[in-house]
Amino acid sequence: MENFQTNLNKYAELVIKVGINLQKDQTLVITCPISSAEFVRLVAKKAYEAGAKNVHVEWTDEEMTLIKYLNAPEESFKHYPIWKAKGFEEMAADGAAFLSISATNPDLLKDVEPQRIATFNKTAAEAMQGFRKYTQTGKVSWGIVSVPTIEWANKVFPHLKEEKRVDKLWESIFKVTRVDMEDPVQGWVDHITNLKKGLSFLNAKKFKTVTFTGKGTHLTVDLPEGHIWVGGGLKNDNGVEFIPNMPTEEVFTLPTKTGVNGHVTSTKPLNYGGQTIENFTMTFKEGRIIEITAERGYEALKKLIETDEGSLYLGEVALVPHHSPVSDSNVVFYNTLFDENASSHLAIGSAYPLCIEDGGKLSKAELEAKGANTSLTHVDFMIGSADMSVDGETHDGTVYPIFRNGNWVI
Repeated sequence: MENFQTNLNKYAELVIKVGINLQKDQTLVITCPISSAEFVRLVAKKAYEAGAKNVHVEWTDEEMTLIKYLNAPEESFKHYPIWKAKGFEEMAADGAAFLSISATNPDLLKDVEPQRIATFNKTAAEAMQGFRKYTQTGKVSWGIVSVPTIEWANKVFPHLKEEKRVDKLWESIFKVTRVDMEDPVQGWVDHITNLKKGLSFLNAKKFKTVTFTGKGTHLTVDLPEGHIWVGGGLKNDNGVEFIPNMPTEEVFTLPTKTGVNGHVTSTKPLNYGGQTIENFTMTFKEGRIIEITAERGYEALKKLIETDEGSLYLGEVALVPHHSPVSDSNVVFYNTLFDENASSHLAIGSAYPLCIEDGGKLSKAELEAKGANTSLTHVDFMIGSADMSVDGETHDGTVYPIFRNGNWVI
């Protein structure tokens, strides 16, 4: 128990000092489920110790979410509280930092009609477009971390005795976020330095095309002129470095919207909107998804790609080595924050403007003119494996190996 409290304390400190990198007199906004209250209070304490001006907590309750989805009239899913959307925009404009704590039940909405979920997701995305510009362009510091729930632990470790499952999930989270190291802060400094080696290689080559080859996958992805590979940390408009995801093992950029061709097969389940999508495939032609299959969650996947025109295209291509703390744990987390950092992946929907030169200054039309996809949604799904190869082709036709057997060649 003593060791757990020590790690919990280190985790909260890591979130504030390295993840969000909260500055003196800055406001921190935390969005979190009520089940994470103990950790949220500890994070708030660390924030105030770091000089926070205010900590605003926006509580959520999964059981209330489920009650609404099962009982509310259809019309209710077409409305989102504008005061909340405007409030987040105002806090972002005032320089606040934003932390989302993911503590979910992966099967919460398994019995809910997918159309209800799709309708509300689109409604919420439309309402939050203004705020999302602040995070997708890196104007403000933001981050996502997770803490266990009983339901999540039961999903991940059904083979363990019930009383050991939550502890095992905590142990796994501490390990993959480097909290269990003697000096996690230094551990993260070293990790980001290593990630930047891959970034330097990719950004120096300025590849025209990358090709993914693995079991059930052969995909060519064109990259637009002026694309930038990003990973590890970002800098907000005030020049403050922060790390959006903990854990993070990826480097990523944007594809040319109409330059994706071939087929991919998922290598991990996708938990989306409280429903699980498993063993699915996608076929692309000139960037557009033209065919999908899924052994489980087909309707949820279909509704996802029908969100808007942009959700039929990709907005992100990400490289993650097969040998990483998350992948080496051999745990399927049923939580994209973790699973996407165990596997190379793609994202359905919008591109991050920060992945193209001066992207944060460009309008939607200007981004689209440069080949970036725009959409109300952005959902990562995993395609990497131990047998995956990735090659990059430069504009002069030279082909360089990037990944072999799922790992970096450099």
